[in-house]
Amino acid sequence: MICGKCNVELKEEPTVFQYLGHELTHPVLRCPVCGQVYIPEDLVRGKMHEIESMLEEK
Repeated sequence: MICGKCNVELKEEPTVFQYLGHELTHPVLRCPVCGQVYIPEDLVRGKMHEIESMLEEK
């Protein structure tokens, strides 16, 4: 994948996500120049949704 802003190839890097005071690190594609992150739909609907539901129940 190519960053639409910088026109450079995205690199997979560990990225920190924060939600309700908790942090989760997961490797996702990120632009090495501007830091824009690409989050694929399967990650959003899968793992991220599971974690959000679990944290909201607590």
